[in-house]
Amino acid sequence: MSSMDIHEILDYLPHRYPFLLVDRVISLEEGKEITAVKNVTINEPFFPGHFSYYPVMPGVLVVEALAQAAAILSFKTMNSKPSDDSVYYFAGIDNVRFKRPVSPGDQLILKVKIDRIMRGIWKYNAQALVDDAVAAEADLLCTLKMIK
Repeated sequence: MSSMDIHEILDYLPHRYPFLLVDRVISLEEGKEITAVKNVTINEPFFPGHFSYYPVMPGVLVVEALAQAAAILSFKTMNSKPSDDSVYYFAGIDNVRFKRPVSPGDQLILKVKIDRIMRGIWKYNAQALVDDAVAAEADLLCTLKMIK
């Protein structure tokens, strides 16, 4: 099991502010699972518009944070890093459930497990937790595509 700080995360994700949604990797077991953290602050660029009177992190961004954790797990498992000629895409999102809102001050714990890899499609079981309570869960399907 290994951990990663933000400097190493930046090597494994092409995302940058304001769309980088993983702050730290707590543990990672290549080929199996990852636990990562997204610290949710009032300074997030989406909060003024979602919703100004009661800030809530958009559910699609919670799922995106899970996908970014999944991408780190995949790249580490493949022993490679993203390149300018490839993109790690969603191929599908199934069984998504939102169980509680995510608000400023919450620490989102992202837990992603590889379910299977078949014909270039990676399937993951993913959960986002706040204070040990499930905020969101989904089955994610992702694939690496060459773009050049």
